Amino acid sequence: MNSSNNYPNLFKPIKIGNMVLKNRIVHVPTDVSSSHADGSVSERDLHHHAEIAKGGVAMLIVGATSPDGKTGRPTVTGLVADADNYIPGLARLAKSIQRYGAKAVCQLQHPGRQAALPRHNYMSANDRVIKLPWSAGHEIVYENAAEKGKAVRAMSTEEVLEMIELFAEAAWRVKSAGFDGVEIHAAHGYLVSDFMSPYLNKRNDRFGGSYENRMRFPLAIIAKIQEKCGYDYPILVRYSVDEWVPGGRELEESIQVAKTFEEAGVAALDLSQCIQETPGAGFDPMQYPEGWTIYASEAIKKAVKIPVINSHSLRNPDFCEKIVAEDKTDLVGLSRQLLADPYWPLKVQYGKISDIRRCISCLEGCWQESMMAKKEIACAINPACGHAEFDDMKPAAKPLKIAIVGGGPAGMEAARRAAIVGHKVTLFEKTKELGGAILGCCMVPGKEKMKWYADWLRVQIAKLPIEVKMGTEPTVEDLRGFDAVANATGATSYVPEGVYGNTDKILAFEKVIACPKVNCEYHPDGRMPVKVGSSVIVWGDGYPAIDTATYLASIGKKVTIVTEKKEFGMGTEVIHMYVTRKRFQQTDAEALHSKPYKYPVTIIENSRIREITEKGALVEGKDFATQLVECDDVVTCHVRSNNEFFEKLRKAGVVSFNIGDSSIPDNLSHAVREGAEFVLNLDESMIVNANGAVVNHIPLEIKKMFS
Repeated sequence: MNSSNNYPNLFKPIKIGNMVLKNRIVHVPTDVSSSHADGSVSERDLHHHAEIAKGGVAMLIVGATSPDGKTGRPTVTGLVADADNYIPGLARLAKSIQRYGAKAVCQLQHPGRQAALPRHNYMSANDRVIKLPWSAGHEIVYENAAEKGKAVRAMSTEEVLEMIELFAEAAWRVKSAGFDGVEIHAAHGYLVSDFMSPYLNKRNDRFGGSYENRMRFPLAIIAKIQEKCGYDYPILVRYSVDEWVPGGRELEESIQVAKTFEEAGVAALDLSQCIQETPGAGFDPMQYPEGWTIYASEAIKKAVKIPVINSHSLRNPDFCEKIVAEDKTDLVGLSRQLLADPYWPLKVQYGKISDIRRCISCLEGCWQESMMAKKEIACAINPACGHAEFDDMKPAAKPLKIAIVGGGPAGMEAARRAAIVGHKVTLFEKTKELGGAILGCCMVPGKEKMKWYADWLRVQIAKLPIEVKMGTEPTVEDLRGFDAVANATGATSYVPEGVYGNTDKILAFEKVIACPKVNCEYHPDGRMPVKVGSSVIVWGDGYPAIDTATYLASIGKKVTIVTEKKEFGMGTEVIHMYVTRKRFQQTDAEALHSKPYKYPVTIIENSRIREITEKGALVEGKDFATQLVECDDVVTCHVRSNNEFFEKLRKAGVVSFNIGDSSIPDNLSHAVREGAEFVLNLDESMIVNANGAVVNHIPLEIKKMFS
């Protein structure tokens, strides 16, 4: 039943220029880096944007299309619109969006100093050397090399004038392709933002210095687009309201910017935050609360009559309805939320609120392992993001009897998807609670959003015909009757070899961060975390060490981290580490106001523990020099796979597959992806090759040999 009446303001029409939007939900621009190498539209582009349009957004802004691919692409496979041969592909992209009732807008973005391509001769407002390790255009630092910084050069006045023409030509191509409007990306320190910023722009020509001069570049682009596309063609501008650096743009100037753009004929304002020097506010990872930027749209709406979009960390439909109803924003912008669940608007429309898979702001799939790694877009909790093979899954031709051993994220995702396609699923979990490694989030300040995903999985499993056996560890004999078994037994901590002394003093991190809550609906018996002293060494790296150190510091413990790595947390998501390191130093990332830890967290890198003494631990550095670090307890955060049961299954001839941390200890994205792929690879013939992989989609003549 259509229940959009429960959200009357979210589903109220609004006009942007000559576009009539049927609701207030907007897909704000997202670089999905899925185009062909030359920047032309790919089938993956079409599929990805069509999926989001199907969900019912009123307007879909395609992100990060370069007006000059030769001098700057924000990602290595981002869209390009610098020649007429791109028009046919862009036309197909516009149609793939419009066929589902959404208005299609194309964002034009030149990355300038933050280009991923090319890897040299970066264009900027000024000459400088920059270090932006969290940017998609970060300096390439090889395994045994040192970071030196990336040199960028100032554009000549002639190049600036030429770039204005290139933006306008790209806009003309976008209009020719059938897009309903165009957006200029003037946020986050990219090229147009670079010129607008009082902090970044230090030019002494007509494009730098005063407010008037800094606005000259974007206003010239707008005027030139109007000249080529007409005054009635809607132009939107995305810009950062606060740059969060001393001397950067703040709200007062941004109100003036809004008025200036309105006077220039801009149809709507798409508000964002930060420049790349202050990535916390721009990427707003888990530590940032929902709606923390509402102050910006609320203030700017009072100064202009054109519609305003606000888009930071919006997840819950009730909250989104409220801010529109209270006139704090005109439109709700969703980006990562639509990667996690492209059907968010449809689920809200039909009242399926508990079925919404809320984005947890982890930045693993959509940033760390895609854009940062020069790959295509992904989502840690939605493995179907960008992958058509999941959307094309059909009901099982021959339902199989499937066993899942382990109720962590890999096991739950495998069970969920297997049940959806019609397999008969039994899920075994040795504890009394589903969730596995996700459950540490309950104790780690700033990671509470991860529980959204754990709860969503548990709700979905409860709704599906899955037999769940809690507090049960099956034997090999128990599983012989199943067609396939997924071993998702996860990973556990261990004490590395070569440690002497009182090793009984070493605690397992899982027990240290176990939630003590007794009245949890998912675990009514409660848990029994271990107690630690006032001074603690956290030994290890990755998320186990980060989470353990964060938890212990937050409850007033004096924490020292010892890691063998040359840089602590180097394999984890970079924006979270940016925020976490500031917290460790008793400060905060921009726009956050947490209570400082009682003690700063000390990090000792390139080191390991050699001996546990009565006073603490003897720590050995890479030069073999040792130091005594006094502490009451040592917590090990070294983890290894629990694959013993899988080996027993394999040796017994049971058709089995190792997934998630029990295969390789990694992050949430890896676990969920492997759980989903287990189901994707199931085949009625269940022919398994010498590598332990199901051989599906094989020639009929080969299949018949094994039937």
